[in-house]
Amino acid sequence: MTSTDLGHSFRTLHDAGFLLPNAWDAASARIFEQAGFPAVGTTSAGIAYARGQRDGQHLTRDEMCREVENIVAAVNIPVNADIEAGYGDDPADVALTVRQFLETGAVGLNLEDATGRADAPLYTLEHQQRRIAAARQAANEAGLPMYLNARTDTYLIDWGENEAERLAETVRRGRAYLKAGADSLFVPLLTDSKIITALRGEVGGPVTLMAFPGAPAAADMLVAGASRVSIGQSAMLATLGLLAQIAGELRDTGASTAMQQHFYGFQETEALFAR
Repeated sequence: MTSTDLGHSFRTLHDAGFLLPNAWDAASARIFEQAGFPAVGTTSAGIAYARGQRDGQHLTRDEMCREVENIVAAVNIPVNADIEAGYGDDPADVALTVRQFLETGAVGLNLEDATGRADAPLYTLEHQQRRIAAARQAANEAGLPMYLNARTDTYLIDWGENEAERLAETVRRGRAYLKAGADSLFVPLLTDSKIITALRGEVGGPVTLMAFPGAPAAADMLVAGASRVSIGQSAMLATLGLLAQIAGELRDTGASTAMQQHFYGFQETEALFAR
């Protein structure tokens, strides 16, 4: 399939709503593809951890782009790339990032409004609008498909008891981001079904969410109004949890029941890449 075909396929998935798993390397992406998922996303946190870095743009734009390129090359389904905060504050930085990641063949991008600064954790609304507009313009000028998922971290910030203000700010940002050129609003850590339904109605466009251990099932979030539910770094962290269990068993007994139970198999793994 061409990038245009993949981009169209990815965009239409949002019409009915779907679960998007997140991969951190080519092997995890192929596992998700083999399981039958129609698309796969990347997890910037998972990719960073696998390369010995913390989350939050500690990998450079070029380093992250190379990892996304490997994932895109490994699968035949649409890939949504997590480009964090765009690897630079200025709209021009975001435009460069968008062009570079779209050239890998990714057809969806996540762009967040978190600054990484404690004194001002979110970009101002006006500045983030300019960054989103620059992203859209860069994709248009390149003639490449892009589904832009604009992430807001309003639910990752402590608002105290001011939940009404949090929701109002999320709505304000969502409307502005869609107007600036985003295709959907991504609100990590929002899980309340009533708020999800209200937000979808107030924003007037697609809302995407994140499922994680302890959160409602993705199916419930989709029923509440989400167009897409991703899992972020959860699968990667679960894999680390399994590895920690295996390591403990090997240390204590020299053998591992968990490793035997969850062993994928050499031939099966070889088959993932036998193309």
